[in-house]
Amino acid sequence: MVRRAVAAARAEEESVGRLLASHLGTGDAMPPIAKGSWPAYDQVNVQTGLEAWLAEPGRSHELVGLTRFRHSDFSLADLLQGDVRAWNPGVGSVATEALPSGPGGATRACVQCGIYLTADDDGVSALLIRGPEEHGSIDGVELEVTCSAPGRATDIVGRIRELALRHNVFRGHVIAFGDEVFGHRSGALLSFIERPVLDREQVILPSALLDGIERQVIGVARHAARLRASGQHLRRGVLLYGVPGTGKTHTIRYLLGQLPGTTVVLLSGGALGMLSAACSVARALQPSVVVVEDVDLIAEERDHYAGENPLLFELLNEMDGLAADNDVTFLLTTNRADLLEEALAARPGRVDHAAELPVPDADARARLIRLYQGNLVLDLSDMDVVIERTAGVTASFIKELLRRAALQAAEDDDGDGAPDESGDPSLDDVPLRVSDSHMASALDQLLGTRSALTKVLLGGAAPRSARRGGGEDGS
Repeated sequence: MVRRAVAAARAEEESVGRLLASHLGTGDAMPPIAKGSWPAYDQVNVQTGLEAWLAEPGRSHELVGLTRFRHSDFSLADLLQGDVRAWNPGVGSVATEALPSGPGGATRACVQCGIYLTADDDGVSALLIRGPEEHGSIDGVELEVTCSAPGRATDIVGRIRELALRHNVFRGHVIAFGDEVFGHRSGALLSFIERPVLDREQVILPSALLDGIERQVIGVARHAARLRASGQHLRRGVLLYGVPGTGKTHTIRYLLGQLPGTTVVLLSGGALGMLSAACSVARALQPSVVVVEDVDLIAEERDHYAGENPLLFELLNEMDGLAADNDVTFLLTTNRADLLEEALAARPGRVDHAAELPVPDADARARLIRLYQGNLVLDLSDMDVVIERTAGVTASFIKELLRRAALQAAEDDDGDGAPDESGDPSLDDVPLRVSDSHMASALDQLLGTRSALTKVLLGGAAPRSARRGGGEDGS
């Protein structure tokens, strides 16, 4: 009985409602409460905006953690009234989660559930913040504010929203949204990606073709202010298409490296379901780029399905719904341009520029060999033989060819032409020398009939579905 009496007394002393009433000095009156909400992926930005508000001159604060808050549906009003007997959250330690806040593994500790008790020249306030819970009652970020001064709570929510956008940690970075696992969408930011840096010489495409792509992506970005002043639209969609291995992703990496300070959102695979979230970030953080790889996965012809593909219409609506002066670029890639809807592939305002990345010609194959050889020593009597035998292959094929030739040279250096786990340590730092026999052996492996599937996967031959038509235009 004594233990229960002491526990009850301590619970009363440490109750959240008593703490709030003491801080706010409102007695039995229920002060007005303002609410704000954000999607789950914005949790790190809400925390950043909240901390920026707390750090403003003349403001002090105390952070109070809550216990037993998980999977509990309660509000700040419930805490003020003490009407949470079913869940009974109490004062405890502060639960936080480290979320990505920048490239290089930077993170920020974000409060999962806590109350900030603040004081400044305008009075005192209490802010309840709750982060998303997997399989819980909270699927986004929620902020509730009450103050001693009437009408101030709404202003605080608005100010924090403004600061969350101003100090948005996504701005100017390359970010990739989370994927779906077993049908469950995390709805959170997966990671920051280091912005790739590539020289133009590393993009092996016909000069005129690359010029056209650069003009639409980099040129519009460079002259955005004057174009806007002249009443010209800035939003644009660029589609890169071609057989696998022709360098679509490689070209996008080059373009992103030429746009420092531009916010980039990457979507691929199961994360395509987060298209709306990606476009929301892009609109808020202009200038921006939305990269949708393998767009045919969401934009196949309707005839292929019994019903309509909602992601297709979501993509079209997002592209059409942008204001003309929005500096947002959609970069789309596909291996199957024939599956794309005409509305997406041809209609101005959705896709303004479509570029087919071709299979490299003889000159391009020679340039690719020089690009991918690295420190390999190519001791070949006649390079033209290699160029001739690789007719019709893609950049991916050339890259794998050189790797296999190098592996063959390394095995020969072991002395018996077979893999040797021991190796010769004295040769570890010596660049490999690839001879005619090494290159011929690698070509035979990749072009042989037993490697037919490997050849297709590396772009050494077009897949059957792409060869059904008679000519290059599919006729």
